[in-house]
Formats: sequence, C-alpha cells, structure tokens
Amino acid sequence: MKIPILYEDDAIIVCVKPQGVSSQADKSNDEDVVNYFKSYIYDNEELDEEPYLAIIHRLDRPVGGIMVLAKTQEAAADLSDQVQDGTMIKYYQAILTGELKNDFGTLVDYLVRDGKTNTAKVVAKGTKGAKKAILDYEVLDVFETDEGILSYVLIQLHTGRHHQIRVQMANQGAGIWGDTKYNPRFQKIKRRYQQIGLYATRLEFEHPVTGEHLVFKNEPEGEAFEIIELEEDM
Repeated sequence: MKIPILYEDDAIIVCVKPQGVSSQADKSNDEDVVNYFKSYIYDNEELDEEPYLAIIHRLDRPVGGIMVLAKTQEAAADLSDQVQDGTMIKYYQAILTGELKNDFGTLVDYLVRDGKTNTAKVVAKGTKGAKKAILDYEVLDVFETDEGILSYVLIQLHTGRHHQIRVQMANQGAGIWGDTKYNPRFQKIKRRYQQIGLYATRLEFEHPVTGEHLVFKNEPEGEAFEIIELEEDM
C-alpha cells in the first residue's frame, strides 16, 4: 500500500487516505494511516524510537480523501483547536440514492452513538448523550440511472460526529451510495468492506507553525463517482 502525500514538513503531513483503509489501528489489525506514516517517518529520518504522530480528524474506513496528521505535540494542539473552533474547513462530495427536499440548505440534528454496534442515530434534542451535528449541503446535479435517482452533493462539515454525514443524509431519506450501515438499499450486502459514495475533497486550515492559510484539494475516487462520470458523458 502506498498513501499519497500532498504536503509534508517538520510539523504536519497532509495525505490522501485510500478508501477501505482505517485512519488508525482497529480490531482488524489491517494496516492503517497512522502506523503507515509512523513507519514512513521512522525509516526516512532514521530514528532510534517510535516517532510522534497524532491524528487530527478521522475519516471512516470506507471514506477516502484528504487528512492532516501532526508530527509534534505543539502542532497537534494547534490543529485540534482549529477543529474545535471551526476554523478548519472540511468539504466532502457525496453520491446519494434519492433526492433531498431542497437544492441547498443546513442540516441540524442531534446524534447518539451506540458503541456496541458502532453506529449512530438521530434523536430528539435533549436526549441523554446526544451531540449537535451541523452540516451545509448543495446539490450539484441529479441523475436518473438504471439504479434509480442519484444526487451529487457538496457538503461542508461543521461538526465531526460519529458517521455524521452518513447518518444525517440517511435521515433525509437519501442515504450515501453503498453504505451498508445506514442506507436500506445496501444493508443486505454482507461484504466485510463496501465502497461508499463519500469523499473528503477539500481541507483548509492555518499552518500550526507559520500561520499560513493552506488549501488542499483532491478529486473524488471510487465506484460511485465513476457511475456519475459515466452519466455525465452520456
């Protein structure tokens, strides 16, 4: 496995996480982004001990796209503050099965995570353990396909709740293409891993050392986006 690097210096690494690769170690013991880059740093810098590397924001295993990792504790603290105060800007592109009610808007929901099933669900405000989840969306295009109506959507994520985009879109009746956890159209699929139509395509933040405003972009990849490309060419 080779994970593309978009940017690297002494403080950070910005990479493109492949779909199907975990952000950090899990029960599968498969190779993950954090350990991949720890080995990369260890080998390249000829260190005598395990390097420091912190994950700032996770991408779900079936989701590909841009991630930033911190190589120092100071960089990690600064970037984490940017996540908390909303100055780190995260955009995703998504393929939905179905249509949203409006061409653009803001979704505000309250989510509760179930650790036993590794899922989340929308609940009423005030529910014990519920966390506020906010995102903006814009419908870029709608396609009638052999699989039914598919919507191509741009999403700006304002909070980073567990499976947030997947849960909120499913709650709107337009789940993410390929999502076996939340989209009823795909829940009968029993594969260990299924690609889904969700990709982190743009990331903006202030460099934790220099303060420079950095913008990174990457075009979405995966089967769902290939379907859209074929529809656009027809």
